[in-house]
Amino acid sequence: MSTPVVAAMPSTPIAPAKKQPYPFWLGGLAATIAASITHPLDLTKVRLQASGDKRMIDSIRKTYRTAGTRGLFDGISGTWMRQMSYSMCRFWAYDESKKLLGAGKDAPAWKLALAGSMAGGIAGFIGNPGEIVMVRLQGDFAKAPEKRFNYKHCFDALFRMVREEGLSSLARGVGPNVFRAILMNASQLASYDFFKAELLKTKYFDDNIMCHFTASFAAGTVATTVCSPADVLKSRIMNASGPGSNSTMGVIRASLKNEGAMFMFKGWVPAWTRLQPTTILIFLTLEQLKNLVDFSRSKGVTMF
Repeated sequence: MSTPVVAAMPSTPIAPAKKQPYPFWLGGLAATIAASITHPLDLTKVRLQASGDKRMIDSIRKTYRTAGTRGLFDGISGTWMRQMSYSMCRFWAYDESKKLLGAGKDAPAWKLALAGSMAGGIAGFIGNPGEIVMVRLQGDFAKAPEKRFNYKHCFDALFRMVREEGLSSLARGVGPNVFRAILMNASQLASYDFFKAELLKTKYFDDNIMCHFTASFAAGTVATTVCSPADVLKSRIMNASGPGSNSTMGVIRASLKNEGAMFMFKGWVPAWTRLQPTTILIFLTLEQLKNLVDFSRSKGVTMF
């Protein structure tokens, strides 16, 4: 009795499913969480740059003495507005720029920096109104009472600026802000990706929280140093008011005359102290949010 021959079906390899992109707002949410935690340090940095305060600890004590614990969170609504406009835009634009440039996981540093610069230019322009609101709300109580803006919250600041100073006030300091945003994203986002990729090439690191912490620590130090000059100019121009006060060259000339070239690094220590934990928190939070999205999708949750 013959055994029937069953024709074998040709096997076709199944292509792995393409991974869905993460929600565009994930970076903005991570940055908002991080900035809320480190807000007192950012507040101190702005007041050191734009007021007569000289030392970080003295400035913090002055704020606490005059306004209590609540005073350390002055202007936090401006911080939220800034993060949900500027930061959301920069993370989205960075991912899109990397796709446009073909910057994959092992992309060279220059390509990552170029993608970061492109993202920074876009985000710095779009996020400029939120940046002004944040700086003014944070610096208000460091001024003499007669010179304060006395904004109630971020939306009151935005509406009053347009009503009292005109629509063009939303573009105050846009040049230094875009320049700083280009530097920040080219140094912070790009260096984090670069350091993370380099660490993963060694035998000492896996793609876990220790690797993320180390890469973000290095990125924070690089970003603080690169961005300090533009950050100081941005804070001084945005915190000023009145005719002629928004001239970048005017601010540079006056600062050089009164303080010398080192004014560009005034507030570096509080800026590093603020940016370092912020950078670490942003990337640790972002990586955990990505893990949460991956977990939710594996369980069939489609909202992400």
